[in-house]
Amino acid sequence: MKSQTLDRLARGAFIASLVVIASVYGVVSSWWGWFPAPQIGEAHRTFVDLRQNWRNDIGLEPTRHLVPPNGPSAGNPDRGYERRTGTERAPGYILIAGLSDDQDTSVFAVRLMDAEGNEVHRWPINYENFDPDTPPQNVMLHGMEVFEDGSLVVTFDVGNAIARVDQCGETMWSVRGGFHHSISRDGAGGIWTWLGEDMVRLDAATGEQTFGMNLREDVIAADDGDQRAIFDIRVRMPDEADGNISYLNDPFHPNDVEMLRPSMADAFPMFEAGDLMFSLREPNLVAVVDPETGVLKWWRHGPWFKQHDPDFEPDGTITVFDNATVFDHATGPKRSRILRTDPQDDSVTMDFTGSAEEPFYTWRRGKHQTLPNGNMLLTEAEHGRLLEVSPAGEVIWTHDMVWDAESNLIVTEARHVPEDFFTAGVPSCETEVASQ
Repeated sequence: MKSQTLDRLARGAFIASLVVIASVYGVVSSWWGWFPAPQIGEAHRTFVDLRQNWRNDIGLEPTRHLVPPNGPSAGNPDRGYERRTGTERAPGYILIAGLSDDQDTSVFAVRLMDAEGNEVHRWPINYENFDPDTPPQNVMLHGMEVFEDGSLVVTFDVGNAIARVDQCGETMWSVRGGFHHSISRDGAGGIWTWLGEDMVRLDAATGEQTFGMNLREDVIAADDGDQRAIFDIRVRMPDEADGNISYLNDPFHPNDVEMLRPSMADAFPMFEAGDLMFSLREPNLVAVVDPETGVLKWWRHGPWFKQHDPDFEPDGTITVFDNATVFDHATGPKRSRILRTDPQDDSVTMDFTGSAEEPFYTWRRGKHQTLPNGNMLLTEAEHGRLLEVSPAGEVIWTHDMVWDAESNLIVTEARHVPEDFFTAGVPSCETEVASQ
């Protein structure tokens, strides 16, 4: 009897020790990324994603592109374009990029809206023309840049191509590769965007790459490696044996790059024309780099949080779309912000944020554009809504991109252009002309 008791205790101790060892290994493997933690994590993420989006992936409903509406009209099934009285809208047109509401014509589209909120032209964007190997319903139209001849350049999240299309959506050129997020023109025949972790310049006429700068090799390692502490935030502690560090998953998440144009360089005496400003979401970092040396001329972590779309402004400041996750103890809701910083003294002011009466929040994505009359165009991506606001913070108009009574379409990019922007007038194509 005593022997059996000892045997049971021994078995219990053995099992308990296995549980302890397994628990410790589970914690350590999760921290260091050892087997099977990455595999289990990826399997769980895949399961959750499939459960939420299986209807999208078999072409029944575009759940990856649908978001809940926001703002005063969120519960109104007839929401859409709403013009506020007593305010002055900036003259011109608005281009809006996202999923098409006419899936029989194209999966994606860019719409051109006039000052009354009416659609006056549409570019069908057929991703399968650029990358036939990836299901178009599983990618997302993100970056967009418009040209005076009515053509567009577009990029895609989770896609594998960048392309230029004419005013009817016909391909002018396309380049395969992991191009992503924003596109910006440099005023000298080039466009800037991200290719993986490379800041690249493409010839706008041909798509040929004319410059590339790798974030890890050309920037982080520049200046004798003294810059790495600015970037090496999402890392595991170095191993004592070799001193090497390893990055956590998606340590940078680059989402924007633009060149300082010569026409604006005098407003930024600490920079030079041709310097590049870029945004890294995960370390909350906005920085300006010399493209020849990789040395940073200015950088700042926050106060923005998971920011997007920093822009050089004519007055020598930089505006940033701060996704924020700000909690107001009086009203409760999270609110995104547009912040303005002066790189000469690092002062920060706020140009716009939401309120209880006019909520404004997108936990990811989001764009802003300062307009010629001082107003600002805002893209509230994760609620599928656009706003134009005055310098005083007045809302001038809103536009919900409606899919159905309960959902809006994600808006990844919106762009204002003046009334005389297009050299041949409002874009049109033979199909439109024939139908008139």
